[in-house]
Amino acid sequence: MGDTNLWGPATGVGSLPGGDAREAAKTVTGSFEDFPFLAELPARGPGADMIGRTIGMLVDLYAHVEPSGWRISDRPGRDTKRARSWLGEDLDALEEFTQGYEGPLKVQAVGPWTLAAALELRGGEAALGDAGACRDLAGSLAEGLRAHLAELRKRVPGARPVLQLDEPSLTAVLRGHVRTASGYRTHRAVDRQVVESALRDVMAVHDGPVVVHSCAPDVPFALLRRAGAAGISFDFSLLTERDEEPIGEAVEAGTRLFAGVVPSTDTALSDPGGSVMGVRTLWRRLGLNPGTLAESVVVTPSCGLAGASPAYARAALAHCVRAARSLADNPE
Repeated sequence: MGDTNLWGPATGVGSLPGGDAREAAKTVTGSFEDFPFLAELPARGPGADMIGRTIGMLVDLYAHVEPSGWRISDRPGRDTKRARSWLGEDLDALEEFTQGYEGPLKVQAVGPWTLAAALELRGGEAALGDAGACRDLAGSLAEGLRAHLAELRKRVPGARPVLQLDEPSLTAVLRGHVRTASGYRTHRAVDRQVVESALRDVMAVHDGPVVVHSCAPDVPFALLRRAGAAGISFDFSLLTERDEEPIGEAVEAGTRLFAGVVPSTDTALSDPGGSVMGVRTLWRRLGLNPGTLAESVVVTPSCGLAGASPAYARAALAHCVRAARSLADNPE
């Protein structure tokens, strides 16, 4: 299996409620001593959302907010500037609370296909419908991520950055389910080879591990592995029987499973052992060695926590850590 120092036992997905960068960094570093992440705070408004934040990282590509969403522009406007300024604030806060930290540190950005499905060209249609635009977008994203990771290393020199690409629209892109602007048609399914190759190119900017996250059903495990994902992050409750074989193959090939087992909106939390019971059961069904559980699985919430109350978000993060401990102590 891979080097266990690459990952901690538990971490978050990305978003948290509220708008205070220092409060978020303090919560994250206090909850995950072994695997903190750069929190996203979408409640601040456009530019702090997942898409807007990533658009702020792009190189030589700009966008602004229209009523329908983000649309390509000729120059950086107010919305892009705001996104960059918030990202800077978040990095400042993280730097303050990770003084002397050594170990894995996760940052998240939207992957090339979810970005292409969300970002509108000047005419109002998604970039997804234009192969050239998709290529430009993936290239710009790769450059932007290279700079973002370099900045992270400068601010937290002891960190080993883990890059997470958020791809919730990936399955829809592969199946031709992404609607056009009119809503009456859908964009043609993108060829799997093309999808895989763009993902591989974007992942190649990082010399450390890359995780791909999707909390949509039918995560394409095999495709993500071929593209070079060292970890795959998903909502565990959405798994079906047909996911089992690809998951078994992924685990045997050394892929980390970021298992989203803790609900991401307010609810009564079960005991930590109960949260990972499904993972243990899956291991048994797949005939995998229970001794490999703790080193193959990173415990996370089922998705981002932006929709949770601040108190529940803190409880959910602490619960992930306890659930991971339960997995390590009682793999059977």
